[in-house]
Amino acid sequence: MLAGTLLAFLPVEAGTKASHPAAAGLTFADRVAYQHAIEEVYWRHRIWPKERPDPKPSLDAVMSQAQLEKKVEDYLRNSQALEDYWHRPITAEQLQAEIDRIAQHSKQPEVLRELFEALGNDPFLIAECLARPALAKRLLASWYAYDRRFHDELRQRAKADLQAHPVIEQMNQTSGTYSEIEFVKSDGLREENSREARHSVRLNNREWDETVQKLGATFSNGHPVDVDAGVPSAKDARITRIKTGVLSALQEDERSYYASAVLSKT
Repeated sequence: MLAGTLLAFLPVEAGTKASHPAAAGLTFADRVAYQHAIEEVYWRHRIWPKERPDPKPSLDAVMSQAQLEKKVEDYLRNSQALEDYWHRPITAEQLQAEIDRIAQHSKQPEVLRELFEALGNDPFLIAECLARPALAKRLLASWYAYDRRFHDELRQRAKADLQAHPVIEQMNQTSGTYSEIEFVKSDGLREENSREARHSVRLNNREWDETVQKLGATFSNGHPVDVDAGVPSAKDARITRIKTGVLSALQEDERSYYASAVLSKT
């Protein structure tokens, strides 16, 4: 069992340039109409609670024209922002790859089939009206997350905050969000949560090994133990090498800048 703490500095959401790409030869009205067809499929498959005395309403009763238009505006704006800020316009190859990804990883293939049918099984429309919204949103989030132009001020503030509070005991005195997480290796059996004060996360064998490997790389002086994870003694060695009571350097992911520490291990 590993008990750790996490200090995060969360950036504020950034806007994107309000510009609409005139790509693909589809008018804005066309895109809104196809968005309505897509939402019709999703709404048809949405389960209406049995305890509700009223019948399930139509899509038009729960989603306005303005909401449909905003969905289209958002993905067009996201697409344009990729080109304006990062010079990364979405290509036909990327759209095709996104369609392939959606098809391969769909957990509801029957719904996906209906979505394709709602778009006339037209590869062009599927790419523009189904793949583009998802791809543009994901790519924008990824490029924005690590762009120092937007986050450098926050990064410098977080760095200064850590320098002013260099030990674990001072972590909850910073301007960041302080939290403690307890990682527990679960054997699949039901176990009682032994620590109510901390947020407990139960991990299976694979998740546990990945977590230990990551912590080992962070808290073993940059030299994680290179051993066979399948050998019990090797697993014990990895945990032994993880140092407790040490505050990490400033790190970052797609959501925040953060520092972490391992408080205890058993």
